[in-house]
Amino acid sequence: MQVKDSNRNRRDFLTLAAICLVLQVAVAPNIALGNGRANFGLVFAGVASLLVGGQFGVFCGFLAGLIFDLSTTGPIGLMSFLLTIGSYVVGIEARNRIADDFVGSMRQFAQMAFIVSLAYHVAMFLVGEATSVMDVVLLRTLPTFALTLLGFAPFAYVISHATGSALTLGGKPSKSARSHGSRYDLGNL
Repeated sequence: MQVKDSNRNRRDFLTLAAICLVLQVAVAPNIALGNGRANFGLVFAGVASLLVGGQFGVFCGFLAGLIFDLSTTGPIGLMSFLLTIGSYVVGIEARNRIADDFVGSMRQFAQMAFIVSLAYHVAMFLVGEATSVMDVVLLRTLPTFALTLLGFAPFAYVISHATGSALTLGGKPSKSARSHGSRYDLGNL
């Protein structure tokens, strides 16, 4: 029997949002590789999209992008637009992909992170924030992508190895646990 505890899920996502907000505001501006910095709004949107997906993932992507836009000097609405589109594409399956396929979810997040980072920095180049295309690609996009992927990995690892605890959204069993059954599975009698 699986019980859905929506209050626990809300607390878990609010905790994750608070952690990502603190990391975005306090840690990300101080750790740079070239001109790139980690984007913890993208991390939060990726986790929400890969865990829940659907409308909730898109909503989280929009809010994370809006908070990112308000905390930087870039144009307001650019990152929220990019994260909304990225969250929609990544979370279209609306299932817990991190628990089912850790490597696949890392690959899918890496694609999302690279495309969002490239689009954001190209747009910043168009408004005059960068000096050349090489600056955009080599000194901004690639370091931002690497630091964001590095920031996402611990969250994804903890979530993929936690069963029935925080951020597993009700303790949904993974594909391997479903195939082997559980002690409450009456289908194997």
